[in-house]
Amino acid sequence: MGSSLLTNSSAMTALQTLRNVSTQLATTQNRISTGQRVSTASDNSAYWSIATSMRSDNAALSAVSDSLGLSAAMVDTEYTALNTVIGDKNSGLTKLQALLVEAKTAGIDRTKIQAEVTQIQQDMKLKSDSATINGINWLSIDITPSSSTATPTTFNLVSSYSRVGGTPTIGSITVTTATYALYTTGGSSTTGILDAVVGGSTGASVSSINIGALTDSATDQTKLDGYINQVTAAINSVASAAANLGAVKNRIATNTEFVKNLMDSVDRGIGQLVDADMNAESTRLQALQTQQQLGVQALSIANQNSQSILSLFR
Repeated sequence: MGSSLLTNSSAMTALQTLRNVSTQLATTQNRISTGQRVSTASDNSAYWSIATSMRSDNAALSAVSDSLGLSAAMVDTEYTALNTVIGDKNSGLTKLQALLVEAKTAGIDRTKIQAEVTQIQQDMKLKSDSATINGINWLSIDITPSSSTATPTTFNLVSSYSRVGGTPTIGSITVTTATYALYTTGGSSTTGILDAVVGGSTGASVSSINIGALTDSATDQTKLDGYINQVTAAINSVASAAANLGAVKNRIATNTEFVKNLMDSVDRGIGQLVDADMNAESTRLQALQTQQQLGVQALSIANQNSQSILSLFR
């Protein structure tokens, strides 16, 4: 083909090649700067859509992890209070039981023993009332019927999140407050472990036992035996409630670890879809920069062809 002043095919080819290289270079530079090969829907609509949904799932799992942390703190608070109420040889129900056994001794001053019993009863009530976190208390509960201030009969502790298709499922650990209630208010009768009256109208609850007026008579000794059995049963009930909370605590800890591992797995899945291979991108960047420089030189050479036409007219 002869030389043409109006059409420079070589320059057109060189320009097209340079334009293509520049486009690829811009794409590579964007991947390097963002660290992603799919950063917008236009990069790969399918992968972008899947990754967006997975990020949404991870945000929900993060909320579950936070909820589990709050639940763990709540359970730990109630467990600590229950364990304190059980006490040891110097406090709590354990000490109360020992004092009642001591009160069986003939001729002992039960008025002085009652003074210590009263202190233990008040201390257990204080510990129970203090087991409050985030405005919730499972040990001292309000059972007022149809009241907005009444303690819910159950609490659902969020423990998991999953999504199948477009349907999310939220798992929870259900806690029944009656299982752990030591004291109750607002009802027609008290039903807590420590304030439930045993023995009808003439009986007493663990929180209201009073031995100050008891004597060495057979009747009073029988009453003391009943009090001892009542406190022993209360120790067993509180220990059972604490063991139940221990199981819930362990379940929360297991779920917390699982949710964290699941979040890591989802992150890895997102990375497989959208993350750029920085080794490959850095190599491609150097190659494209070289191609761009050669393209500029090729276009410069092609443009000089028009100048050679002038020599024909000299």
